[in-house]
Amino acid sequence: MPRTDRFLDIRRDPHSGELLARGGDCEAHSVLQRAGFVAVARVHERYHRVPTGLAEDDESRLAADAVGRLRAAGYHVDCDEDFDTDASPASYLPLGSSVAHLAQRIREATTTDEVADALTELTAAHDGILVALREVLIATAEFHEGLEGAADHHVARCLRYLEEWRVRSVLSELSATRNALADRHAPHPGRSPCTGQVPATEGERSAVCACPPPPRTPPAPPPPVAAVLRR
Repeated sequence: MPRTDRFLDIRRDPHSGELLARGGDCEAHSVLQRAGFVAVARVHERYHRVPTGLAEDDESRLAADAVGRLRAAGYHVDCDEDFDTDASPASYLPLGSSVAHLAQRIREATTTDEVADALTELTAAHDGILVALREVLIATAEFHEGLEGAADHHVARCLRYLEEWRVRSVLSELSATRNALADRHAPHPGRSPCTGQVPATEGERSAVCACPPPPRTPPAPPPPVAAVLRR
């Protein structure tokens, strides 16, 4: 059975005339955002729309670009004829994938040193990821301070607050965690690398290593509704 989150619909709403994209998973939503769409979260649904103030031709070009990107990524897209395209734009590894790779390194780490090495990429004082994030917030705040909208200075203050108190706090805590792990030099007791060696005292010919068996997961309790139905 095909996964429903691999299907999207990009069309103009017949009542409002808005160009909307519906369906897809988080990866598809990222593709839509990179194509220029704006995410909209409602109580019962989530969809994407084109930015306000675009001419109809510009909206159509944006939609066609999104259709091409999504199909190139393996999604099935139903769309209006104006947006239908066989184009397959080149795709590039997004910056977020590099950060996600750090999470994978930490999940696979077997020692405190390995985790400390991964966290260094986040906490490095000159060119770490969190330091760069602070610079992005400061630059965006400065941009808003030069605009003339009524709420722009409020947005700038909020961004500077995030940089000064939230991101700096995360950086401080994570740096302390990284330094403590770097001093520890210890293996993780639950992630010892498998050597494939069989103890000399092992009597079972089928044994392949000395790793302990995985922990048993206790069965989940029945939901309350099931308990009521048994009465």
